[in-house]
Amino acid sequence: MRSEAGDPAASPADPLGGRRILVAISGSIAAVKLPLVVSALAKRGALVRCVLTPSAERLVSPVALASLSRQPVLLEEDQWSHGAPRPLHIELAEWAELILLAPLSATSLGRWVHGLGDTLLASVLLASEAPVLAAAAMNTSMWGAPSVSANWQALQGFEGVLPLGPQAGLLACDRQGEGRMAESEALLLALESLAVWGWRRDWHGRRLLVSAGPTREHLDPARCLTNPSTGRMGVLLAQAARLRGAQVDLVHGPLAVEPAWLDGLACHPVTAAAQMQERLIQLQPGADAIAMAAAVADHRPAQPRAEKRDKTALAEAMAQGWQEVPDLLTDLVARRPPGQRLLGFAAQSGDVLPQARAKLRRKGCDLLFANPIDRPGAGFGSAFNQGWLLGPGEREEAIEAAPKLVVAHRLLSALGALLTP
Repeated sequence: MRSEAGDPAASPADPLGGRRILVAISGSIAAVKLPLVVSALAKRGALVRCVLTPSAERLVSPVALASLSRQPVLLEEDQWSHGAPRPLHIELAEWAELILLAPLSATSLGRWVHGLGDTLLASVLLASEAPVLAAAAMNTSMWGAPSVSANWQALQGFEGVLPLGPQAGLLACDRQGEGRMAESEALLLALESLAVWGWRRDWHGRRLLVSAGPTREHLDPARCLTNPSTGRMGVLLAQAARLRGAQVDLVHGPLAVEPAWLDGLACHPVTAAAQMQERLIQLQPGADAIAMAAAVADHRPAQPRAEKRDKTALAEAMAQGWQEVPDLLTDLVARRPPGQRLLGFAAQSGDVLPQARAKLRRKGCDLLFANPIDRPGAGFGSAFNQGWLLGPGEREEAIEAAPKLVVAHRLLSALGALLTP
């Protein structure tokens, strides 16, 4: 039985800090992305060792990887060193807490699935019990070949493996199509999720609808009412659900997150609250659950203009008043089909709990995560979050300050527990 990560509540400030991570690189041109990943892992305090196949050695410099990881790079000839007291593939397999296999080529995939241990990398994979993030990369036609498709399908059933399929885009061979390995930021996010949650896909077969980011209510083309939300919490919630097997629709306002964090999500960009409401209503019927993480503006100008106003006209327009924006969460609660569960978010300042209790009663959602925005290291624009999760049976669970991905996994577990098996 392969090991899994523990309860996300026990995760350290950085889930990758101090972890022993083996970066296994096979022969694909996407290997040139791995020095950036190795460098990022080392900067985050991970203990990194790299192993390269002979073909990967021709594409990326072992010297560069050794310098970035601060560890010797293991090559095929090291497998047969007479100076090693133990078999190298066993030592590496037992040393690693997490394995990042990227890129995973068609050849390495075939060896792994069929149990061949004729290379150092293949032997490590067979001997290891550590969770593996496997990020495929290859030419579009190779990816679509029946034998590769069958091997990839077989890998989905491997215990301890989190498969990360390739993205569509322009490939190194000038083809347009699927086969492009996930970008470095997406690899790091998936590896962090593997460290927090493990490889379990408990949301498989379910569809989650998520709202994220701010909305903008324009007074004129140059000015708008908005808020400091970056969308990070909602996007990470969506990605955590995808990595746990869910199909995810993300309805979002203007975001300030890594573009690669949107990979694999069905994204529906909007600007104003009315647009977000319309799109959410369209998507609601097919969702098992909804997470309303967007920071929606509460008001919009009564008389928006298509042309820019001067200062005097702007002041007059603002004095004419504002319209209240419809409550999107309350509207979705009223429309929901039987069995659908809703998670609301409440960004609060001051004494959070009394406000959250009142909001949960008023909104009628199943769960409400109330987070303070007036504390350092939490809320808008922060990599961390904290707060209270309120729910059925007077549930009030304190969620201590943690990276937003850790918080996302805790919220997903609570939401998933309410769904019909």
